[in-house]
Amino acid sequence: MANLAKLEFATLDISGDNYLSWVLDAKIHLRASLGKTIVDGSDALPEENAKAMIFLRRRIHEALKNEYVVVDESLVLWKALCARYNHQKTMTFPRARYERTHLRFQDFKTVSEYNGRRSGSEEDMLEKTLSTFHASNVLLQQQYRHSGFTKYSELVS
Repeated sequence: MANLAKLEFATLDISGDNYLSWVLDAKIHLRASLGKTIVDGSDALPEENAKAMIFLRRRIHEALKNEYVVVDESLVLWKALCARYNHQKTMTFPRARYERTHLRFQDFKTVSEYNGRRSGSEEDMLEKTLSTFHASNVLLQQQYRHSGFTKYSELVS
């Protein structure tokens, strides 16, 4: 637990704006030693549950701590937070998919900026990048296609 206390990441904001990254960080950290405390039907010891509660409560907004002050089990708190904020996946993923569809290589000044916004399989990223070349670069696009790149990183380098 001493090592877990040292691991820092942003606290869960009351608005839930950072929920998706927070829940991923929390899962990763809890899986290191206390992962079974947030799983249904687990045989977690009371000491493990207490450590997980301390860990979770240190990483949620003060208002959330006050709202869930009577919750004394990590699984119950975990489920309550998931029920409250998990809907964001259904809102975030379609927006990300839309942004990715309309992402154009020419809209970025550097390859690094473009890479920061892209996502998907290697094949999808290759096709998306090649299909967004400006019309004046059709010849270059064809040359890249004939080069037979199979990985996005090969195309970029």
